[in-house]
Amino acid sequence: MKLYVVRHGQTEWNVLKKMQGFADIPLNEKGKEQAEETKLNLGNIHFDMIFCSPLIRAKQTAEIINNDRNLDIMFDDRLTERNYGEFEGVSKSSFNYNDFWSYNKNLNYTKAENIQDFFKRIYNFLDEIKMNYSNKNILIVCHAGVTKAIECYANGMMKDEEIGPYLPNNASVQEYNIE
Repeated sequence: MKLYVVRHGQTEWNVLKKMQGFADIPLNEKGKEQAEETKLNLGNIHFDMIFCSPLIRAKQTAEIINNDRNLDIMFDDRLTERNYGEFEGVSKSSFNYNDFWSYNKNLNYTKAENIQDFFKRIYNFLDEIKMNYSNKNILIVCHAGVTKAIECYANGMMKDEEIGPYLPNNASVQEYNIE
């Protein structure tokens, strides 16, 4: 299975460096332009299906990329960004961001989703599509946190100190061959 994973385009909260998580923040104008550019960059690639987070920033990105392709976009709650709970809307410099992304520490928070539960959610989704669509080209439009989990699923678990800093650019594409 070939996966093309796109992080959503830029939002105002990306510009302000605020944690978005479950916050349903739309793309800003630059984010829409980034999605258009990604659409052009992916123009010669055939996709059998598109899976997407139901959050508006991912949905808008997927719809722009899908314009002219006319594929059904399958929204899956498992692709929603990690629930940042009490850290939603705050700067990552205002809390211990690296501990938040430490897989080995697996800290529990009052409201935020712990990392191992988050990774299990993403791995469950990936296991399911691998089982059902092994010979397909699949586009996934999601979030930075989801891309961290997909990277670990495809290439092995990163060291704890590498998970937090792993941050693909807005509307960038990562490619994976999943056996």
